[in-house]
Amino acid sequence: MSRRDKTAEKAPCLNALGATPPRAERRPTQRSYHERKLEDPYHWLAAENWRDVLRDPKALPEEIAQLLRAENAYCDAVLTPLKSLRAALIVEMRGRIKEDDSEPPWPDGPFAYFERYRDGGEHPLYCRTPRGGGATEILLDGDELARDVEFFEIGDTAHSPDHAQLGWSVDDKGSELYSIRTRALSKGADRPDIVRETDGTVVWSRDSSSFYYVRVDENHRTAEVYRHVVGTDPSTDGLVLAENDASWFVSLRESRCGRFAVVSIHGHDASECHLIDLRDASIKPRCVAPREPRLRYDVEPHGDVLYIHANADGASDFEIVTAPLASASRGDWRPVVAHRPGRMIVICTVYARHLAWVERENSLPRLVIRELSSGEEHAIAFDEEAYAIYLQPGLEFGTTTLRFTYSSMTTPAETYDYDMISRERVLRKREEIPSGHDPRNYVTRRLFATAEDGESVPITLLHRADFSPGAGGPLLLYGYGAYGHALSAAFDSTVLSLVDRGLVYAFAHTRGGTDKGWNWYEKGKLEFKTNSFGDFIACARHLIATGYTRKGGIVAQGASAGGMLMGAAANLAPELFAGVVAGVPFVDVLNTMLRDDLPLTPPEWLEWGNPISDAAAYDRLASYSPYDNVSAQNYPPILALAGLTDPRVTYWEPLKWVQRLRATMTAGGPILLHTQMGAGHAGASGRFERLDEIALEYAFALACAAQSQS
Repeated sequence: MSRRDKTAEKAPCLNALGATPPRAERRPTQRSYHERKLEDPYHWLAAENWRDVLRDPKALPEEIAQLLRAENAYCDAVLTPLKSLRAALIVEMRGRIKEDDSEPPWPDGPFAYFERYRDGGEHPLYCRTPRGGGATEILLDGDELARDVEFFEIGDTAHSPDHAQLGWSVDDKGSELYSIRTRALSKGADRPDIVRETDGTVVWSRDSSSFYYVRVDENHRTAEVYRHVVGTDPSTDGLVLAENDASWFVSLRESRCGRFAVVSIHGHDASECHLIDLRDASIKPRCVAPREPRLRYDVEPHGDVLYIHANADGASDFEIVTAPLASASRGDWRPVVAHRPGRMIVICTVYARHLAWVERENSLPRLVIRELSSGEEHAIAFDEEAYAIYLQPGLEFGTTTLRFTYSSMTTPAETYDYDMISRERVLRKREEIPSGHDPRNYVTRRLFATAEDGESVPITLLHRADFSPGAGGPLLLYGYGAYGHALSAAFDSTVLSLVDRGLVYAFAHTRGGTDKGWNWYEKGKLEFKTNSFGDFIACARHLIATGYTRKGGIVAQGASAGGMLMGAAANLAPELFAGVVAGVPFVDVLNTMLRDDLPLTPPEWLEWGNPISDAAAYDRLASYSPYDNVSAQNYPPILALAGLTDPRVTYWEPLKWVQRLRATMTAGGPILLHTQMGAGHAGASGRFERLDEIALEYAFALACAAQSQS
């Protein structure tokens, strides 16, 4: 179908006639905090045995399971007119995926390791080939392993330093509880000792006899690092390091030089790093610098020196410092890349001879490289109005080759190997679009909206080259605005199915992300959280005022914390929106922050506030929590998506939200919920299976856009 034909298509409108939405029984529950009464008629929908459900979805109480199935049936019935559109979208999106795809190999010692997909395959194959050339060896076949499994997600693959073993982890429920196995590569068989309920990360000892991992506790929190000796009973694994404060996460990675495992113990506003010597298990982990309030740092060892990416001493947008490896004193930190307000150093890595980092200013990134011996540095940047750069450090420390990926909303991903000495850039891969793609048919633009307090909020746009503002057509506006996550203007082939049908696609870079530096994040959290909502609405109004769309012509989309943004925007300005797509939406904010037994609640208090101990935080959350602020007004059509085994946003948050919306709203809708009964926060696991959910979202968005114009 040509682009002109797609634009002329008229998406079917939503049809709720003849379909009856499920109605959950209201069972009033009243609690009291700080002399405030909290009433929740749908509290019972949160299963008391939620821990069991994460491990076995069949453990969900049948009464709740029936309601979720009824919600899915109602959603399917309402969206029946969109069946052919959904099928067409899947065909289009799959046509843009190179099915027998492969990434450029990563050299490491005698081999080069890489990931590829076979034609028609859902899951990756992990492979290697001799570095000097030779036959490809398949180390792990994701398609074969996923056979007859409803959900299958590989977490980590790590070959041992002697290249004789592969450590790999898998989640088979969607609950982010990974089991780690080791495979003897000479035999192609896994050993019987399986380490269960981990975060999936594998870091090998230098002698390849053992590995380190992070265990997940009964409340689904990462709190302990263990060491497993290959071939032994996992119940005898030794505890290496433990964090007893439930408000901190524990993560693990191998240092670039390969000598240490780096343990990061971190919350939302501070971190603390420990080094595990991978050469000698008898040496106790060493703390680099004790935790301090609001001090965030990460480390990379380099010989007898540590390179530290930190926000110490007022460096809010981060700097890079060095310290002696043996020192644990912050007084020994010396700046090597000084802090500059408004230029945020996002990530850094170190090689034997070079330091490299990505920095972002006014939401645009660039890659900077410095030669360690001379201090000479240079930058790699691009000319488009909006683009994305991703640094890929690779497997070897002694290399002078850096790999990075560039893309924009119009330009498919290009992967380059860059010689840091000669500055020669070699294209290793360009993302292929089998069905065809001409970047000249599309335009990326950067606009700025003005928030109520005068802040300038960036907007990134993608539209057809033959589109001109003024007609006020349909537009999809995506937002997130939390945890310091910046929205990237990277290429996404799926959105072309919207743009080719006449929609403008836009990102709102609201406060709560780090799109404009760390202060941009700070001004979108805790007592400033409502700035995120105001910024999103300001972007919507600016796009209306500039003719990119019209009032009532915007489909709003966001997921997880971005789903909270969707719920808040729908409560505050429903008249702006033709529809709302809320993926795994964090909408029951107050109730969730009042439950310190849930996996993420204690760590999240630094992002949202602790309503248990702080009356002001309680009042603040109560004032904007989307579930608690549903009101008797007209709401646009809403599609909420959930995962039954989601440990991040529990299934009952969107379930309670849609029930309260239907019971309270005076007009509008329909209000729909679709729950993946065998998946978690990220949805379906296969690369083509995921297209089903994207097609559902896009068909709904197109139908809402068509309905708003009729």
